Amino acid sequence: MGSKTLDDEHYRDYDCPSTTGSCFVGGESRGRHTSRDGDGCMGSRGAGGDDGDDDDESHGAINATTTLPLMSHTSAETSKKKKRKRPRKKNKESALKQSSPPRVPLHDLFPSDDYPIGELLSYGTASETTVRTKSCESRCEGRRSLEDSTFLNDYRKAAEVHRQVRQWVQQTVKPGQTLTDIAIGIEDSARALLGNAGLEPGHSLLAGMGFPTGLSLNHCVAHYTPNPGQKDIVLQHEDVMKVDFGVHINGWIVDSAFTVAFDPTYDNLLAAVKDATNTGIRVSKDFASRCEPRTNGSSQNAGIDVRISDVSAAIQEVMESYEVEIRGKMFPVKPVRGICGHDIKHYRIHGEKTIPFVKNSDQTKMEEGEIFAIETFGTTGRGFVKDGKGIYGYGLSHDAPMQVALPLTSANRLYKTIKENFGNLVFCRRYLDRLGCERYLAGVKLTHKQEVLNCLVSNGILEPHQPLMDVPESYSAQFEHTILLRESKKEVLSRGDDY
Repeated sequence: MGSKTLDDEHYRDYDCPSTTGSCFVGGESRGRHTSRDGDGCMGSRGAGGDDGDDDDESHGAINATTTLPLMSHTSAETSKKKKRKRPRKKNKESALKQSSPPRVPLHDLFPSDDYPIGELLSYGTASETTVRTKSCESRCEGRRSLEDSTFLNDYRKAAEVHRQVRQWVQQTVKPGQTLTDIAIGIEDSARALLGNAGLEPGHSLLAGMGFPTGLSLNHCVAHYTPNPGQKDIVLQHEDVMKVDFGVHINGWIVDSAFTVAFDPTYDNLLAAVKDATNTGIRVSKDFASRCEPRTNGSSQNAGIDVRISDVSAAIQEVMESYEVEIRGKMFPVKPVRGICGHDIKHYRIHGEKTIPFVKNSDQTKMEEGEIFAIETFGTTGRGFVKDGKGIYGYGLSHDAPMQVALPLTSANRLYKTIKENFGNLVFCRRYLDRLGCERYLAGVKLTHKQEVLNCLVSNGILEPHQPLMDVPESYSAQFEHTILLRESKKEVLSRGDDY
């Protein structure tokens, strides 16, 4: 889930498109993602037996004995008849594997609670530096969670849930499906694999969705999700869809995204953004060799003590090296401004640090123990985003009080529900409907007519998130992975060993 920046003065000269038009559709041909994104990692165990030919061999042995002369029965062994070997029975139990759509809980697929480790990458020269951003005491404090096996296992389990669900989406999404069906399918699958429906107060805080499923289409760059009351959008063959969803366990969120497109016209757009994201995770040696060496010995690889500005510069260079031809016209692929990668905090999808996709002078460094969502957005449009119509979701303000006394009784009741079920996690109206909340959008007679949710927003308790748009008739793509900066290596949590 991209972190929005406040830079919006560059795009005030065009109108905000409606989110209900045919421009909000997209998808990818069945099975094309496995070869391109390859992010599936299904947990299963082999089972079964062999059909032997022991029966025929036994017959042969018996027939052979009939041609031998009679022997005296002087021992018990010779007196015993040769028993006919019975063929082994096949194991009738089929191998335990994930269903389609995914509904087998992960604790059934992994009974030992040992979940796959993400891709481990070395830091290179950055880990060998003597100058560290944190003091020794604060680094030790930050390492406590890294040394906690429960913390690592929770993160790896959430990552495995994400891998299995997104592989199912990549294999089954097709034109003609509605965005509502796709979003509900993703969320129901994730909850089923976690073994937690999240319908009781507090259950969603134990495990569930990290934020609303984003299904942003074409020139909608990010932060669109289908909500009740909106006109449903049907996926079309000609369009591009960004699929961005998060899974959390005990507040540790895995944030990963990919883009699907049916039409091969957009292959270069997707390749550019995917390459840029991989560059942000691990910058190529070719780029690092062309960069000016730092006096403290740090490299341009994402990792401990690396300047975020170096990662941003590498991302921009790679993305802008691509172009895509659409309907006979060439378009350069531009990095999107106004939205960034970000660090992830406990129960907060957006921390304090951001990773822009363009060169900048920010000298902020990555530090040991931090978790980052390395993501990039590329577009054939202007490369600037503005708020679109509608609401993607809501999140509690950082300084939201524990209790409130609002003029609306229904608003006080809704605030209690939000605190109990979502805490600091971003949620959407679809999630409130699922919990059975009613009339939270109903207008009431006050000095000004307002809705219950708007009452919480106007009182500074909730922060609304809107869709982010580029210019109409442009196309955008997104790829994203979650990485953990461990002491000796960085772990790409959301990516398996096969990719």
